[in-house]
Amino acid sequence: MSFVRFDPATLNHEEIARRRHRLVAFVLLIAGPAILTMADLHWRTGYDGWKVAHLLLFIVLFGLVALGAGQTVVGFFLRLRAGDPCRITASVNPGEAGEAVSARTAVVMPICNEEVGRVIEGVRVMYESLLRSGKLANFDFFLLSDSNDPNRWIEEETAWLALTQRLGAQGRIFYRKRSGGINKKSGNLADFCRRWGKHYVYMVVLDADSIMTGDAIGRLAQLMDRNPQVGIIQGVPVLVNGETILARLQQFASRLYGPVSAAGLNYWQLNGANYWGHNAIIRLAPFIRHCSLPELPGDGPFGGRIMSHDYVEAALMRRAGWDVWLATEMDGNYEECPGNLIEFAQRDRRWLQGNLQHARLIAAKGFHATNRMHFVLGILAYASSPLWLAFLVVSAVISYRFGSTDVTVEPLPSFADYVRWSYQTQAVCLFLFTLGMLFLPKAIALLDLRRRREEVAAFGGWGDVCGGVFLETLVFTLLAPVLMLFHTTFIVLTICRRKISWGLQRRGRAGESVLAETVAAHWGHTIIGTLGAVIVTRIDPTLALWMSPILAGLVFSIPLSFLTGSLSLGGALRREGIFKTPEESQPSPELIELGAALADRQSVPRLPELEANYGLLQAVLDPFVNAAHVSLLHAKDELPVASEERFMGLRETLLRKGPEALSAQDRLALLKDADSMALLHHELWSSPAAKLARWWQLALQHYNVIAPAPETAFSPKDEAANVVT
Repeated sequence: MSFVRFDPATLNHEEIARRRHRLVAFVLLIAGPAILTMADLHWRTGYDGWKVAHLLLFIVLFGLVALGAGQTVVGFFLRLRAGDPCRITASVNPGEAGEAVSARTAVVMPICNEEVGRVIEGVRVMYESLLRSGKLANFDFFLLSDSNDPNRWIEEETAWLALTQRLGAQGRIFYRKRSGGINKKSGNLADFCRRWGKHYVYMVVLDADSIMTGDAIGRLAQLMDRNPQVGIIQGVPVLVNGETILARLQQFASRLYGPVSAAGLNYWQLNGANYWGHNAIIRLAPFIRHCSLPELPGDGPFGGRIMSHDYVEAALMRRAGWDVWLATEMDGNYEECPGNLIEFAQRDRRWLQGNLQHARLIAAKGFHATNRMHFVLGILAYASSPLWLAFLVVSAVISYRFGSTDVTVEPLPSFADYVRWSYQTQAVCLFLFTLGMLFLPKAIALLDLRRRREEVAAFGGWGDVCGGVFLETLVFTLLAPVLMLFHTTFIVLTICRRKISWGLQRRGRAGESVLAETVAAHWGHTIIGTLGAVIVTRIDPTLALWMSPILAGLVFSIPLSFLTGSLSLGGALRREGIFKTPEESQPSPELIELGAALADRQSVPRLPELEANYGLLQAVLDPFVNAAHVSLLHAKDELPVASEERFMGLRETLLRKGPEALSAQDRLALLKDADSMALLHHELWSSPAAKLARWWQLALQHYNVIAPAPETAFSPKDEAANVVT
């Protein structure tokens, strides 16, 4: 089939409006019969306040289900005819993929207390992939650190230096440690834009767990070159490297259902797509000019600094007249996912308050209707949980009131008269139709896969695919009510002005469940599920049967959460070929290289007594690390006498009593002061051992045992290379 180039600049408002009107009409066509049936069921028994609330909740919840189903159906038919003709990836001929990119592009990775080995190996793999593709000349890499853990901070510095030495990438891979973490990731990117933005045309934004091939990074830059009216292009990353059951479930489901859903999403978004904060490319000049984040009036949870910056930046870019596109059907774009249910929920809690803040922006002046819809859907992604819980509670109340009054359904005039439905038949049909809409995206994805025989084989064959779909559906059905209660709790805490934690996310290959943590997180869910089962069974055994998947998920939440976060069970399923994805059966060279590098990494042997402050140990004790660390600190003007006296006292306490005698804040203050770090290194090596704290004596003994130079993941493996002259 010949290639037909798409020019996004020729897209007119009439075509955009037609597409959105068609989708709305299709969603109404799906949702309308279900809503009318529910309304008629209540009409036949007489309306009251409970039934009005029940119908309103049903309209919202089923509307979201219908939108997902309708979007998937549209995506299927687009892929059936060789893809949407209006997609940004069709603006560049695949035959032009090897062409060099002329514009200067920065590949930036904001990090905060991440696992350093994974970060550095990921950067190395992407750098070497760009080198192999012949497109490296105009790309630079930036590690932008907000880490406040001294161990991570020093490990980042030494690993970065080792990486640049290994690759000969001095002046190509940069490291920047901010002194303060103002505004989290968005503030980190803003700091980069202020300092280096004028030197680059584009910025590829990555997360710490992102991996992109050199071809994928180069293609994003080519798409920007070809479309000068585009401000942001968001890639669609594929989940990889999952080892627990939950991680493998997520990557299997996203890989199977994602392409069809993304095609449907692009159908109505077009040039009004969203930005997800990572695995995307941004045109820096308009981003710097127009996308500075405002501070919302008032305090939290809905005021203050904007926490979820990406949706807002996309809206600001569109308001300034620039296009934002979703790059569907582009290979080589990967990320990782949480390994257990608690980490999954913790990640959602970090996002939840930011999405709720967007309620203040829905009616903001100048935003496009599509961006307002993104804000609404982002809020409903979490607000649907308390709405679902309310729907279940109201359903139980209506059933109780219906049974306690011994109401007999009278054959009142209704549209059911035309099809001669009984009340029970009508209710069952509505239930089955709802289930059908919930499972329709899965069926559509299987139909789409049926046309792609090579992908069927990459998934392990039809037996593995169908078995995977069945298990994935079963597990997520049971986990859905647990997430419902998590999200409901988070929303209540947010509204009550309880602080949202933006702590460290354990990424990638780690993330195995811990039993004590699992019990602490889910004991309340178990009690709620057990009480709910008893109450609903007494109200109406039939209602209890219908709610049994929900109640079972809550009652068995502890074993479900613990087992789905198991590395050993995840490995067993992988060996059996269950939840296999094409990225596992046919991995790209970059994924193979990353996996091999992480498997070969050897950590430096450390004594338990030194572990808690090992970063401080390296920065003070090791000549190479100390010199590198001091060179990266900002030179300061002469300190006031009081400040100098304070630092003198801190240095004395550190050397004579050990790091535990100082607070974490004081240890960080010393690490940030160049003069103190240089003086500490000199005083440590020139002081008699008897005058040093026992901790430092142990550190010196340990240092002499392991090596006179810091060992990193990139240290030479052969013995000759380790000889010090």
